[in-house]
Amino acid sequence: MARSPHQPSSPTGMMVLRTLAMPRDTNPWGDVFGGWVMSQMDIAAGLMAGEVSEGRATTVAVNTVVFHRPVAVGQTICIYAHLVKIGRTSMEIALQVWARDLVHNYEADRAFAAEAVFHYVAIDETGRPRPVPESARAFLD
Repeated sequence: MARSPHQPSSPTGMMVLRTLAMPRDTNPWGDVFGGWVMSQMDIAAGLMAGEVSEGRATTVAVNTVVFHRPVAVGQTICIYAHLVKIGRTSMEIALQVWARDLVHNYEADRAFAAEAVFHYVAIDETGRPRPVPESARAFLD
């Protein structure tokens, strides 16, 4: 499949999650449900948000979700995260999903499958917003 001029040729950010698409995650045509991909993206963003905020964080918004190509059962997806912005209590995390077949027909190259922006807020033990530590600036480029 040809790349659009707006699609990157290689991943941006740090790989935070890698997993295998299984048959239970697919529709009758063998494509992985978009909701499954989004749940993996939320897990990846949550991992980064927890590390950046040095503790508990919660999803508050997801926007700009774009699926560029289907992910098939048996493909491995790698999710890359890039911290875009830090607010007083919030974090904006851009994600890219790259897929390749390692099971059925080995593919050396990854294909850009999806992208989204997730917004998280650092929270304390009672679920109230708390400041993101100053050390989080190290994650910004």
